[in-house]
Amino acid sequence: MLLTASLVFYGWWDWRFCFLLLGAALTAWLAGRLIGRCSDQRFRKTTLVISIATLLLILGFFKYYGFFLTSLQDILFAVGWQRDLPFLQVILPVGISFFTFQAISYVVDVYRRQVAHRENPLDVLLYISLFPQLVAGPIVRAADFLPQLERQAILTRHAVVGGLVLCWFGLMKKMVVANYLAADIVDPGSYSSLFVLLATYGYAVQIYCDFSGYSDIAIGTAALLGFQFKINFNQPYRATNLQDFWRRWHMSLSQWLRDYLYIPLGGSRFGRWKTYRNLLITMFLGGLWHGAAWNFVIWGCLHGAWLALERWFRVGLQTPGKIKVLLGWAATFHVVCAAWIFFRASDLLTAIALFSTLAEFTMGVDELTWFTLGLIFIPMVFQFTRHDLTDRLSDIIAGHNLVFGGLLFSVGLLIILWLAPSGTAPFIYFQF
Repeated sequence: MLLTASLVFYGWWDWRFCFLLLGAALTAWLAGRLIGRCSDQRFRKTTLVISIATLLLILGFFKYYGFFLTSLQDILFAVGWQRDLPFLQVILPVGISFFTFQAISYVVDVYRRQVAHRENPLDVLLYISLFPQLVAGPIVRAADFLPQLERQAILTRHAVVGGLVLCWFGLMKKMVVANYLAADIVDPGSYSSLFVLLATYGYAVQIYCDFSGYSDIAIGTAALLGFQFKINFNQPYRATNLQDFWRRWHMSLSQWLRDYLYIPLGGSRFGRWKTYRNLLITMFLGGLWHGAAWNFVIWGCLHGAWLALERWFRVGLQTPGKIKVLLGWAATFHVVCAAWIFFRASDLLTAIALFSTLAEFTMGVDELTWFTLGLIFIPMVFQFTRHDLTDRLSDIIAGHNLVFGGLLFSVGLLIILWLAPSGTAPFIYFQF
């Protein structure tokens, strides 16, 4: 039933892409079955390489075909070799990056014997296509999800209330905070230096509320179906160094990059310079994963370079004293915000223009309202509250009768509908 619902959910936009999803899932299942059943190490490794190459080839064609061909054409034009290249109009399937990474995760975990291969293909199909996390994560590990299929799902009052609380917080983040910021400050354009600075802060809050809001809804919906997903965000803007930021931001992706890319490259085991190289490669590919454009590559390289600098100077890794903590937080937050300009800009020229505007030090924010400024400030305050706020709220609501809980959630949804701006804005991470 869940598999059928997930395929209907994914195919509602374009049913033809269901075959792509099924193809990736069946590739992972078949490779896992071959690897799990065989004891010959050479065959196991060959199967692993072929399956990963197949999955990356599918991802590369749909996501990077146009980018690489355009870049190649620019290089040929630069050296005077003008050629007509075979351009095709390729539509990017929603969520292809996420379900491809989950398929790779399953195959690698079976190869490492961290999870047993599944004889039933439906288990792997459901793991990769489960609709709450299908189009924008979080990236769920096979070792965390597949064992949950072996037991009967039991919905407790606390699980239901906890799931509904997460869904409510996710809807509030997305429908109110993220959508208002997108309409009022992030999307209109650039004006004065002060406006661009506030818009940069606004985008930092918008992308956090937009993406963490989706993750909250996905985790909450999974809880209502009897599944437990790990949290994907943990107050990232309170980090005092970039390493800590990536332990808190999009945790499922950062852990995936660490376990399946950074550590296999050698991690920090082979000296200082190879550690820096591995950080740069990991974040370069992490930027490219987000989008087929040079601004995403620069965004990833900026994070990689700052992570390397932190390791060189050990900035913020040991922070005794309140002043040092405050300076570490301010530096980290503004490095992240500066990198967000490249992430948000439609192209490199736009990003450069925004930095030029910032350098002019001009004033003027007549277009902003106190309500918009509050939407930037209040979510930042919540970055420094208790990290288990939703759990504590769930405990309080679960301790009362069902009528009280039902009325509370009904009023909460009405408040969101009352506050939310008209129209709909797509989730930012749907494009990845």
